[in-house]
Amino acid sequence: MNDLVTHAAWVLSATFALAFVYELWRATAKAGVSRHDNMKVFATQGLATYVVAGAVIATLFAGFSWAPWLALLFTAAIILVSIFYYNPKIMLERQPGAVDWIEDLVFTGGLFVAAALLAYHLADWRLTPALS
Repeated sequence: MNDLVTHAAWVLSATFALAFVYELWRATAKAGVSRHDNMKVFATQGLATYVVAGAVIATLFAGFSWAPWLALLFTAAIILVSIFYYNPKIMLERQPGAVDWIEDLVFTGGLFVAAALLAYHLADWRLTPALS
């Protein structure tokens, strides 16, 4: 397995672990603030996302040749959902505070980092210093 793919897998692992903890916190400590903040939504919608993310990450760690393509497509889809659905709809309904905005920025940023690493791998670009 390529170092870029390994790094992308770890970035996605950390990113989705953060999101899991955050969403669990919203479902428990912030239950009822919005219709999105309860254990039913977490169990039905949130867990499905984390299971799929875990499967995608597992394919990266397993070293399947097609896994970087799958992970890049999945990551791009989640970025689009984050920007065009989650932020304008769910985030605003949650009456966000500083923790919410920071988690959102770190989560989306992590997705962009992973996507860049995967794109570099798939384009066969190297992150090496220039030779003089």
